[in-house]
Amino acid sequence: MTFIDAMKNSRLNAKNEILSGLTVALALVPEAIAFSLIANVSPLIGLYSAFIIGLTTALLGGRPGMISGATGAIAVVIVSLVAMHGVEYLFVAVILMGIIQMCVGFLRLGKFIRLVPHPVMFGFVNGLAIVIFLSQLDQFKTVGADSSSSWLTGQPLWTMFGFVLVTMAIIYFLPKATKAVPASLAAIVAVSVVVIFFEIPTRTVGDIASISGGLPQFHLPSVPLNFETLAIIFPYSLIMSLVGLIESLLTLTVVDEMTETRGRGNRECLAQGTANLVTGFFGGMGGCAMIGQSIINVSSGGRKRLSGIVAAIALLLFILFGAPLIEKIPMAALTGLMIMVAIGTFEWASLRIIRKVPVADVIVMVLVASVTVIFHNLALAVLIGVVVSALVFAWENATRIRARKHVDEQGVKHYEIFGPLFFGSVAVFQEKFEILDDPQDIIIDFRESRVVDHSAIEALNKLTERYARVGKTVRLRYLSEDCRKLLDNASSIIDVNYQEDPKYKLAVDALA
Repeated sequence: MTFIDAMKNSRLNAKNEILSGLTVALALVPEAIAFSLIANVSPLIGLYSAFIIGLTTALLGGRPGMISGATGAIAVVIVSLVAMHGVEYLFVAVILMGIIQMCVGFLRLGKFIRLVPHPVMFGFVNGLAIVIFLSQLDQFKTVGADSSSSWLTGQPLWTMFGFVLVTMAIIYFLPKATKAVPASLAAIVAVSVVVIFFEIPTRTVGDIASISGGLPQFHLPSVPLNFETLAIIFPYSLIMSLVGLIESLLTLTVVDEMTETRGRGNRECLAQGTANLVTGFFGGMGGCAMIGQSIINVSSGGRKRLSGIVAAIALLLFILFGAPLIEKIPMAALTGLMIMVAIGTFEWASLRIIRKVPVADVIVMVLVASVTVIFHNLALAVLIGVVVSALVFAWENATRIRARKHVDEQGVKHYEIFGPLFFGSVAVFQEKFEILDDPQDIIIDFRESRVVDHSAIEALNKLTERYARVGKTVRLRYLSEDCRKLLDNASSIIDVNYQEDPKYKLAVDALA
């Protein structure tokens, strides 16, 4: 590639990053307002949070191209805190949330996201796609004076529905003709021009709330600094930090797969913590990575930090100078965009593999998706999915332990164990031995097995005691180094001993 070609590619990438950032900024406006209303705080609090968190993570985060801001997952957690104690307690809770997340990053605990099984990932993504889609249905409703909602009817319904379809069609078909501009941005601009020019009556961003405001101001939360305050905010801060990190790290994994690159989880934890710490001091509601906006950004060509920086700065400019224009954007355009995001987010491949994967994996996928949709609690959904997957794994390994038996020419009976010996398999392990019928000497061969936990050591202790009571010798053979260390550590708790031997380890010698 020549220098001129490199310069052309650089300018093209910069253009894509800027246009992608503008598209994301437009999509962030109604989302931030909606999440603020869910949390019962001012819409400007959500917008300021989206700006501060988006800019900080774009600069410091471990996944370029990923978008962060105020999210529904955090908004759902803080509803009761705001209702019971007021918005000042929210700000200090967000500060503590940031500190907890930074500690997770410093301790390099982000790597534990690798423990999340793929079926849980599928369930998380599919559940979130359904949540995004269902949240857009509110735009087809009208709210009465008594705060009751009802579906649109007649001309308003058909106008809304028509422009949503037009937006979706532009987003779907325009990339087939040209990729000079992001299809999402082109769709929003086209629909907005038609609605404004022809003065078509339909719901706009301004009908939800005003987004006009000034610069975010530094603010120390007006709460007493004592243990009573800490007792109030700590449960909320802990839940928010866990929800935020889980959603952020799972979103990072999704973007990794889309871009075929690898982000840095621990750096992202630090960035999320820093962002929430800062936003707490500027009157923000906290937030985390946003899978919908991240997919919009990546799909529109935003792969670098520039797109996230542009999105955050553009959002602030909307608040400061562009509110009159942005408030004229029809909600139909943004609704169509988010529906396309939901369609793109859903892992359709998970439906095709249902008959090709174990039933347990299908159950985990459906369970995680259902919990995500019903409770809007991603941390709970992922936790349940991981626990169920772990239990399924433990059960399968528990039933697979087996023993191959034979008696050698010296009359010694050998039990060759296959499969890990742990809490789930000890019962089956005990049933493999014929204590009364066995000869005088027994060797238990662990060449193809491992002693995993305390339950396994206790099982060995009980087994050797049973052989000792009938005057027989048991030796443990081919114990790995970690297994021997485990037995050594447990020697003060239970009575399992072995002696060094070139060929085997002695567990109990009842004849000694």
